[in-house]
Amino acid sequence: MRLDATFAALADPTRRAILARLASGEASVTELARPFAISQPAISKHLKVLERAGLIARSRDAQWRPCHLDPAPLKTAAEWLDHYRRFWEQSFDRLDEYLRELKKKEKADGRRKRSSK
Repeated sequence: MRLDATFAALADPTRRAILARLASGEASVTELARPFAISQPAISKHLKVLERAGLIARSRDAQWRPCHLDPAPLKTAAEWLDHYRRFWEQSFDRLDEYLRELKKKEKADGRRKRSSK
C-alpha cells in the first residue's frame, strides 16, 4: 500500500530533513548529504526509500542528477490524517457537550437539595 510506504519513509528523521530541504527546491545527492554526518551510500539508501515511496523523483541534466520533491503522497497522507483529525475533533466536541450537560444537571441537583432543606 502506498500510504504504508509514505509513513515508513516519514518515520526516519533524516528522510524528513531531506524532504524539508527538497521543499525549497531540487538538489543533488551531494547537496542533500552535506548537512548529515553519514556516508554517501547511507544518503543514497535514504533517497531510495523516499523514491520507492514516491516522495521524491530524480532527473538527469547532463552530469547533474537532481532530486525533487513529489508532494502527491504527502497530500494523500494528509487527507488520511485529516479524516481522523475530524473524527477526534467531533468526539471531543461530543465530550465537551456531555460535560456541560453534567455540570448543568449537577447545579440543578444542588439547587434542589438546598431548597428542600
